[in-house]
Amino acid sequence: MMTNGVSGANKENSHLMNVNLQRDYRVQIVKDIRMVQAGEPCPRCGSPLIEAKGIEVGQIFKLGSKYSKAMGANYLDESGQSHPIIMGCYGIGVTRTMAAAIEQNHDQDGIIWPAAIAPFDAVIIPVSTKDEAQVTLVEEIYSRLSAAGLEVLLDDRPERAGVKFKDADLIGYPLRLTVGSRTVVEKKVEVRVRRTGEVTVTDFESLENKVRELLLADA
Repeated sequence: MMTNGVSGANKENSHLMNVNLQRDYRVQIVKDIRMVQAGEPCPRCGSPLIEAKGIEVGQIFKLGSKYSKAMGANYLDESGQSHPIIMGCYGIGVTRTMAAAIEQNHDQDGIIWPAAIAPFDAVIIPVSTKDEAQVTLVEEIYSRLSAAGLEVLLDDRPERAGVKFKDADLIGYPLRLTVGSRTVVEKKVEVRVRRTGEVTVTDFESLENKVRELLLADA
């Protein structure tokens, strides 16, 4: 039992110190309080409690008429009488929504952005930035996909391909397009789906359609 506690004093901005049960106040009801467990019956209907995980992405607050009275925000009822508006606050946090999406879409390698809310549809990675043919080809792919209305990022950093592959997984682009020596010779692009790890090799000419198809499947 707590001793010498701090309690409200039933006056605004006031508290009492060194408050003790029985000496300073008495309680009418004493109950055991604990966390309920899944499967326990409802005290009203008897149905078992179902436990599920939830993520808060928004909130609603009833503000009443405090602010509408101060602002003179009124409405007329059916009889023509003026009344203050009953106000509410309704919010969906962008950063909170982003965090919730990541919490539900990730693995040991990083984020797995759902295609519908991903910052980019795909990342294009040349295996070697020292190969002029690869650099020319990735720039052409970037221009083509951008012109087709797709949001793509060209990772042309002078890093090893493995480093850029790991970064792509960490950031979580829905698709990774890899351009290597095979692409230059055979005009085929390797496309990897971040969520499943599935890799397909697509003809250069049909790349836009393949990218749209894979994004639609991941939406």
